[in-house]
Amino acid sequence: MTISDFLIIPAKPEHAHYAEVICDEMFESAKARGTGIARRKPEYVANKMNEGKAVIALHRDGRWAGFCYIETWGHGDYVANSGLIVNPEFRKVGLAKAIKKRVFELSREKYPTAKIFGLTTGFAVMKINSELGYEPVPYSELTSDDEFWKGCQSCVNYEILMSKDRKNCMCTAMLWDPEEKERELREKIQRKHEAKERLERITQKQSLLKRIQAKFWKSANKFIAVNFPKHNKVAKGY
Repeated sequence: MTISDFLIIPAKPEHAHYAEVICDEMFESAKARGTGIARRKPEYVANKMNEGKAVIALHRDGRWAGFCYIETWGHGDYVANSGLIVNPEFRKVGLAKAIKKRVFELSREKYPTAKIFGLTTGFAVMKINSELGYEPVPYSELTSDDEFWKGCQSCVNYEILMSKDRKNCMCTAMLWDPEEKERELREKIQRKHEAKERLERITQKQSLLKRIQAKFWKSANKFIAVNFPKHNKVAKGY
């Protein structure tokens, strides 16, 4: 079985019947890992599908294989890709990475100016996020929208979060900031431009030096031919 056996697409209303089994697997997976997760109801997940704010992976035989959805906070200034889950039957084929990449692309399409963030306790998800360009940040860099933090109430670590005034918890916060990425891109382009200019200056200097050397040896050969006719040998450069 390979990743080519799966269809990874934005979820549609016709996929809503998968919502209950997806929510059950999210809960069971978190319980098995012994980590906290904000539990969602099937109606919530189905609504994400209806709104086109989710990505679903389907095996070619029609079985659901994975899922992830988009949440927006702070009037669309922040976006979270949440609820990443892979059907246990289809793990170890790279689905999590492929789904995360597709939901990230969908987020960028729908909310091009939003900061994309995530909270996770899973090393695998952290690694995928890093590959997508996310960076670890303090919780203060995330949305201050109370509705987002209310979603953590069903997490087993909620008391820890509140005892630290929402400044820290068991999850690692990661952020992808479009303004920062644009700045990094501009700086990268500027560095390439400066490197190109330096190379052109070096090339010009080398070309000038070669012309000077050629002119020198031409003059030297002419001088020898005129003043030392008996030894009229072409001078060699070095």
